[in-house]
Amino acid sequence: MSKAGLLLKRTIPTLAGTMAAALLLAGCGGATVNQAAAAGASSTPCGTVNVALNAWVGYTANAAVYSYIAQNKLGCTVVQKDLSEQISWQGFGSGEVDVILENWGHEDLAKQYITDQKVAVDAGPTGNEGHIGWYVPPWMVQKYPDILDSKNLNKYASLLATSESGGKGQVLDGDPAFVTNDEALVKNLGLDYKVVFSGSEAALIQSFRSAEKNKTPLLGYFYEPQWFLSEVPLKKVSLPAYTPGCDADAEKVACDYPDYKLNKVMAKKFADSGSPAAKLLKAFSWTNADQNSVATDIQGGMKPDAAAKKWVDA
Repeated sequence: MSKAGLLLKRTIPTLAGTMAAALLLAGCGGATVNQAAAAGASSTPCGTVNVALNAWVGYTANAAVYSYIAQNKLGCTVVQKDLSEQISWQGFGSGEVDVILENWGHEDLAKQYITDQKVAVDAGPTGNEGHIGWYVPPWMVQKYPDILDSKNLNKYASLLATSESGGKGQVLDGDPAFVTNDEALVKNLGLDYKVVFSGSEAALIQSFRSAEKNKTPLLGYFYEPQWFLSEVPLKKVSLPAYTPGCDADAEKVACDYPDYKLNKVMAKKFADSGSPAAKLLKAFSWTNADQNSVATDIQGGMKPDAAAKKWVDA
């Protein structure tokens, strides 16, 4: 099976109730994306789908492909709404959001909106595996190889100090809305550092790009899947190993981030609607390499819709 497959597992009901094949690429024994979508004509009209659009390019890639197929193959009207991760979940209860395409954990929000309020449901894995951690540019590892062990970070605190870190070493984070344990990690690991927020994924990427180009010190929060790692292969710092439950108390976290099996979430009302777009969401699954491919095109200046079309057509 090619990596570049938008998979619909055999165990999931066929899209729009009539699809005899999954969203498989030709050569895998199934239909192409176009053939599968064409086979998905449904007696239930698609209507409007409200998709939360969170602020990182990988998420935009997910949303682009899902929206392209929903609009062009299933006849849906897709409305994308720029929202932070936490605000997106609030939309399930109000009816303003039908779909979240990439959820990074958020067990507290899942409990609130799925378990307690019952206004949302888990729509299954995206197929992506998420990893969060602390990274440094490659040049630093060449010059300071022991920096990859967090036990040695205090040794480099003065090197990593900035005008914003108050004389301490700096850990550069992205958007404050992103999943992060970094302030707790600094405190509980006894590190002479301060977390500083760059404000966005774009600012974080530019900081790492400049640090590698100009050979300036930088320690920052980063994650996979992420298109930028093919441009600058950042090196991950080894934090104390994650063990189940070590992050249960947000104030006491002193361990690395877990591996995330990223998933989709949708409104309960949307899930029960019979919409072919809801069935498409459950079917949506691809790899980190697939997402990075579309994200790279978007980051390179291609409009998300065009990048999605390129991937689907391929």
